[in-house]
Amino acid sequence: MKAMRFHEVGGPEVLQFEEIEPSVPAAGQVRLRVAASAFNAADNGMRAGFLPIPVVLPHVPGYDVSGIIDAVGEGVEGVAVGDAVIGFLPMESDGGAAEYVVAPADAVVAAPTRIPLTDAAALPSVALTAWQALFDDGRLEAGQRLLIVGAGGVVGKYAIQLAKRAGVHVIATASPRSIDAVRAAGADEIIDHTTSNPLRAVDGQVDVLLNLAPIDPEQFTAFVALVRDGGAVVSTTAFMATPGDETRGVRAATVFVLPNRERLTELVSLVDDGQLTVEVTRRIPLTELPALHAEASAGRVPGKVVVLPA
Repeated sequence: MKAMRFHEVGGPEVLQFEEIEPSVPAAGQVRLRVAASAFNAADNGMRAGFLPIPVVLPHVPGYDVSGIIDAVGEGVEGVAVGDAVIGFLPMESDGGAAEYVVAPADAVVAAPTRIPLTDAAALPSVALTAWQALFDDGRLEAGQRLLIVGAGGVVGKYAIQLAKRAGVHVIATASPRSIDAVRAAGADEIIDHTTSNPLRAVDGQVDVLLNLAPIDPEQFTAFVALVRDGGAVVSTTAFMATPGDETRGVRAATVFVLPNRERLTELVSLVDDGQLTVEVTRRIPLTELPALHAEASAGRVPGKVVVLPA
């Protein structure tokens, strides 16, 4: 099979398009004929060697994947050959930037039917990140107020949709290029962070502050004043500390997305019910993955990109 992998960490040039033997699923595993994988910033970090995830070399990136099960290992129940599935694969193991990938059977769930199977690869880890940030770490509840800093990215738009569905009032900061998309996702209030300071623009306090942007640490600390006593500050920016305020009981939590089969199944149901929109900005062939990594190394890749093996 064709696969894109790296034998050593380094720049985008370490990615090699190779012919390798497809693995045979062991007990508890399934093999997928890949429809698509999705690019995440962590893929760039693991390839470059600055994200502390112990990948086994050589490594195939792409831990978000969609495909059709074409083989199952011993003891696998609940899924079968021919099933269309999506999965958030173990990040240290080979991913879906290939024609086939072997995955733990409990890492995959039935794919949404409302959207193309290729696009469904864009859902797993980013939607799980939004859910876990809001409800597991943030403990957000109906009737509360949420401020999302940097809501224009993919996780931010999932977070808006999920929070609104839960009966939460959403205030979002965004730049002019993403304001329309943030509004379409359902934000109640939008602050243009290029012209307004949230410290002055937010009317009253919020129950949860979710930061999704690489903001200045001093500014981040100042934003804690916007959170009510007993509230929470949650952040996905793991490269810097998340501030809280112990004197007021304001909790601080940094999100490290975790696999959750039950929750991923629920997210698929929301997609099929039309309550959650899956964003796909670009679709590229596998051969163009090194160029995408080069783009990510030079700056942020906007939107969500899925990678097609064919």
